[in-house]
Amino acid sequence: MMYAIIFIILGFAVMEFSGWFIHKYIMHGPLWGIHKTHHEPSKTFFELNDLFSLMFGSIAVLLIFLGVDKLDYRFWMGVGISIYGISYFIIHDVLVHRRIKWFERPKSKFLLGIFQAHQAHHATNKKNDAVSFGLFWVPKKYFKLKK
Repeated sequence: MMYAIIFIILGFAVMEFSGWFIHKYIMHGPLWGIHKTHHEPSKTFFELNDLFSLMFGSIAVLLIFLGVDKLDYRFWMGVGISIYGISYFIIHDVLVHRRIKWFERPKSKFLLGIFQAHQAHHATNKKNDAVSFGLFWVPKKYFKLKK
């Protein structure tokens, strides 16, 4: 069981780091044409940028599929990536961008910090002027409550 927990945490952590890296250097780099749809006012529920979620989700499904027979590390890494994806959806799409209005603006210091970091990221709609590219890994200054 400890084996499974370690790989679930590893899958989650790898997703946060790779998500930060891909967001900063690829989405705000050569694939800006796709990602910029997320930085512009949306007229529809779906954005071209949602293709990235399909890509990350496909990786999780593939790992789960490859590891399901033996419940090996691939299965548990896929579970960790899936947990990250669910967390990302709830925090990013529901709490921050309110694509689905399930919750009000966050009130906890932790969620408010994530919210403020993402608001700072969207303060510009330009490729090279954005800050704070992670979901959970954000600068400490955003966790100081504004009074």
